[in-house]
Amino acid sequence: MRRHEHGKGVSLGTRFIAFLWDYVIIAGYIVLLVCVSFFIRPLLIPLFTTNPLMAETTGFLFITLPVYLYFALCEGSKSNATWGKRKMGIVVTGTQGQPTGLGSSLLRSALKFAPWELAHFTIWHMVIPSDFPESVNLSLLGTVYGLVIIYMISPLWSKNKQTIYDFIAGTVVRYRD
Repeated sequence: MRRHEHGKGVSLGTRFIAFLWDYVIIAGYIVLLVCVSFFIRPLLIPLFTTNPLMAETTGFLFITLPVYLYFALCEGSKSNATWGKRKMGIVVTGTQGQPTGLGSSLLRSALKFAPWELAHFTIWHMVIPSDFPESVNLSLLGTVYGLVIIYMISPLWSKNKQTIYDFIAGTVVRYRD
């Protein structure tokens, strides 16, 4: 790996490749869930068909929460990195290079996955009949897309290539020393 200027943020391309490596783990977990769901399908059907709130809560507990904890706990650990970040030679630190700690890591991951969870929430209200008017659902989806765009372009105007969720959490993704 070529040497990078100490203290400089990591390019979006490197971060994206790290996420793709992490997605191998996420996809493996989802495959495991799908396999298990075949055996407990009668127990799951009511959880996903009764009402949007129950479906959202079940999806959150089985999918979002484990993925959120994977990122938060790995990035808040001694290695300060997920498996994908370690493969790419990058870490999440405080803005001064200090370890993030669990609190900052939990906040960073919560902000990072907020659009994903808001999208799930909205889709469940679109799929299962609810009292939400279509205009609310469309506004929520617009918010999701807006956040994703802000998340993707925010490193372009930041000196340390911080996303908006990194800025709020006081973190930065750096090359490992």
